[in-house]
Amino acid sequence: MGVIKKHALWCIFFFLACALSDSQGIYHGKQYNSIPPATGLGVKEHFQIVSQHNRLRSRVHPASANMQKMDWSEKLAVLAQERASSCPLNPALEEGHTDHMGWNIHDFTPGATSFAEVIDLWFREGQDYNYNGGQCRHNSTCQHYTQLVWATSSRLGCARHLCEKGGASREVFACAYSPGGNWEVNGRLVLPYKKGPYCSLCTSGMSGCFKLWDHVGGLCEIPRNLCRMSCGLHGRLNISSCHCECAPGFTGRFCQVRCSVQCVHGRYREEECSCVCDVGYGGSECAEKLEFPFHSCDVRIDGECFMVSPGAENYYGAKMKCQEKGGVLAQIKNQKVQDILAFYLGQLETTNEVTDPDFETKNFWIGLTYKMSKDSFRWDTGESPAFTSFAIGQPDNQGFGNCVEMQAASAFNWNDQRCKTRNRYICQFVPEHIALWEIAR
Repeated sequence: MGVIKKHALWCIFFFLACALSDSQGIYHGKQYNSIPPATGLGVKEHFQIVSQHNRLRSRVHPASANMQKMDWSEKLAVLAQERASSCPLNPALEEGHTDHMGWNIHDFTPGATSFAEVIDLWFREGQDYNYNGGQCRHNSTCQHYTQLVWATSSRLGCARHLCEKGGASREVFACAYSPGGNWEVNGRLVLPYKKGPYCSLCTSGMSGCFKLWDHVGGLCEIPRNLCRMSCGLHGRLNISSCHCECAPGFTGRFCQVRCSVQCVHGRYREEECSCVCDVGYGGSECAEKLEFPFHSCDVRIDGECFMVSPGAENYYGAKMKCQEKGGVLAQIKNQKVQDILAFYLGQLETTNEVTDPDFETKNFWIGLTYKMSKDSFRWDTGESPAFTSFAIGQPDNQGFGNCVEMQAASAFNWNDQRCKTRNRYICQFVPEHIALWEIAR
């Protein structure tokens, strides 16, 4: 670079430096010299200030039940910089609240302290604050503390500025809070927070509980998981769709079902971990070639055919599936049928490893429902049951649990359940249908 260019750059730099050093300001009719700080607050300092606020807010005594987690606001930081740059003659007069904002301002000899020490100083004012009485010790200052721990203040922005007046320099530290605090009612300061177990009085909008290793208590925050669900160890939650994306080998709403089904001649049903077989094929993986009527009986009892579904449906979906095959949901009309079916179901190899109680694949629908108009249980054909095998204490939800299942946990005795529950099911085919199928074969 030539000498002329160097000289020109040096002149530009010198001109800017002079212009900055001559900047003037006016406060309450008096002139002062405002000297921009040598270093502003960087991203690291923003993080440290917010972290320190949250750590101290978690340590109030008595413990707070509704203390909110604070986040950094660049908009508030700009306002704090403007307030600090005004070089207030009396910072105490510049505090308080405006437009639902709160302020903490302090000035010191330049270089005498750091922002972290200033925030600690504000928090130590709490030693003079009596929470139960809602008052500060006589001739003491507590408003910095009460604003710092004002439970509903959730955003802050801070700044510092080096000011000079009459040959003396002061460093101003300012923090703006929103929503503000230190409100009064009839001359009495409103308590800054509600005492109680931490996070026990969070609002519905801030129902999450934020806590780090260096926190004594938790802080209310907007829940990170807005779907309010977890996909467990074998899935990843898609926040935008609130849908679990399952790892290979797992399925179900919460990825709670271990599944290794391969549909050779059929369509895979992810939610039920089962196959919908193509016409002419059957079996759990649709690998078996079948002749008409395209299914085989799992159990024959006194000439009647009972077939257990591989997949799960709600009650009415199960009823429809049986009808499509020419049958009905099973009607268990005597102890013999109950004993044989209970034994058979207990011997089935479990292909679905279920860990979520809301996904009922271990239980089986039968064709019995509670009819409100009849005030009694009836088979789907309309008949009243002459035989029942309800488990101890059942039925206990008449009018609410309208549909009946064979419950695995009760040795496949019966339980009334909500009809929208997804269960496997048992279809029954009457003798005349079986005879026709035999002829067709």
